[in-house]
Amino acid sequence: MSDRSPDPPRAARRRVVADSLGVGVATGLYGVSFGALGTTSGLGVLQTCVLSLVAFTGASQFAFIGVVAAGGAPLTGALTSVLLGTRNLFYGLSLASLLRLTGVRRALGAHLVIDESTAVAVAQRDETLGRLGFWWTGASIYVLWNLSTLAGALAGTTIGDPRTYGLDAAVGAAFLALLWPRLTGALPRVVALVGAGVALGLVPLSPAGVPIIAGGAVAVVAGLLLRDRLGRPAS
Repeated sequence: MSDRSPDPPRAARRRVVADSLGVGVATGLYGVSFGALGTTSGLGVLQTCVLSLVAFTGASQFAFIGVVAAGGAPLTGALTSVLLGTRNLFYGLSLASLLRLTGVRRALGAHLVIDESTAVAVAQRDETLGRLGFWWTGASIYVLWNLSTLAGALAGTTIGDPRTYGLDAAVGAAFLALLWPRLTGALPRVVALVGAGVALGLVPLSPAGVPIIAGGAVAVVAGLLLRDRLGRPAS
């Protein structure tokens, strides 16, 4: 007798696909903001679009253009992005046993490991539905995010000086909008406060971009040290 579990019914599959597309549309359209902010922060349309294509992790992308817009070196922005993107490594570890990918599919899957695709995948009780949710969510966000980035970047080139419209503060506001929904427990709030405190304290003392890197590094260490005391994993 086979140990293979029966395939989930079509209704369940349709529900997961519908949920995945809903998340994809809601998240993907936000790429317009990144595209506009990228070009008004000094990047070209092509540079902004390539960044979405190859980086594809919203928080890290906003952090990069935030550093560049503040006058920091692109290398500093890249280091900040990598630091923020390390959370996807832990997502990948948690998804490995569910997806069981190899070869080219593994490389493609790794590129789609983001907050939303992980959340939809692990929320399913059935492994088949989990894999379905991962691929539909990740792919829909990737396509819409990049199309929206292009639209926003083209629109951003017609805006002119971002300070005229107050867009010089929009990077920080957009990054906060991504962060705020995740501050749902004691540990994320404490870690966010520690990281923000360190970053703010270093602003008058260090070059642009350094406060973000230092604040992020301290936040990671604080999360690892405090997670056992507060009874939940670091996020």
